[in-house]
Amino acid sequence: MRIDTDPKLDFSDVLLRPKRSELSSRKDVDVRRTIVMPHSKHHFDGVPIIAANMDTIGTFEMANELSKFDVSCALHKHYPAKDLINHYRYISAKSWHFYSLGVIDKDLEKFKKVYAEVKDDLHHPIKGVVIDVANGYSTKFLDFVKRFRNDYPELTIMAGNVVTGEMTEDLIYHGGADIVKVGIGPGSVCTTRKMTGVGYPQLSAIIECADAAHGVGGHICADGGCTVPGDIAKAFAGGADFVMLGGMLAGHDECQGKIIETNGKKYIEFYGMSSDTAMKKHHGGVAEYRASEGKTVMVPYRGPVEDTIKEILGGLRSACTYTGSKTLKELPKRATFILVHRQLNTVFGNE
Repeated sequence: MRIDTDPKLDFSDVLLRPKRSELSSRKDVDVRRTIVMPHSKHHFDGVPIIAANMDTIGTFEMANELSKFDVSCALHKHYPAKDLINHYRYISAKSWHFYSLGVIDKDLEKFKKVYAEVKDDLHHPIKGVVIDVANGYSTKFLDFVKRFRNDYPELTIMAGNVVTGEMTEDLIYHGGADIVKVGIGPGSVCTTRKMTGVGYPQLSAIIECADAAHGVGGHICADGGCTVPGDIAKAFAGGADFVMLGGMLAGHDECQGKIIETNGKKYIEFYGMSSDTAMKKHHGGVAEYRASEGKTVMVPYRGPVEDTIKEILGGLRSACTYTGSKTLKELPKRATFILVHRQLNTVFGNE
């Protein structure tokens, strides 16, 4: 048993210190990035924010709407093959609609079927895949990523989730991942930390994993823990190349789920992918050898996602102007975090 006494930080523990800036307006900030993948050699050109591959968030409707803002989406893995084939045949060549799969045989077989149908299309719409498991530390997972890289050298691979530099390096250097997904337990409907006692404060995980990834030429995607646009800015300032959002995009028209009206107010169901709700829906129930590690909540209905994305991008541009960053890529170089005991004045609530 070992105790690590070095301080570890979450988004709520810090603020970004402002710096002298020559920027006169938020419109002068470029929040797009060009990111070259180390293994697939693809060039990602766009806003490096990705809608999470949760079945209430990573929908075709969400992907299509976010594409209008050059924002990406990781489609959830529970769509039938025929629906995925139809979707990929008609999306723009520049769009990044990541295909998601786990490490079980039926996921891989479905991917092979979909990819075989669409790979010869002129614009080659499947550029990236998310190989997604809750625990990215198993040797089975690393072996799966290696085999997938050998079989599909032309595809960008995002793999996770992990929270430490050593495993980040392994997945990039030995596994062939281009992007490592970082985060264990920070999500708004994730209960892994409560149920297992395992996790890592998200900002420190981002900083440490980004340092490891960049040292071997790879990239990271910060997955989970962002509750407001300022958290997204902190994630990018900490070195994240991409940021994945779930709860911040919940409750919109483009989400999957019925709108329920209670006492004159509208809500949409939102749940973690390891929750009872998700496992009953997709697997017939919670297996007797495991426990639910997610919760189900009712999120207030928020209308179209367009206004939320505009708010997020506006907050990100503003963070860049405060730190004197003309581009999103400059933000980590200009960022200084300061430790705080309280971020917000909550006398009139937390809004």
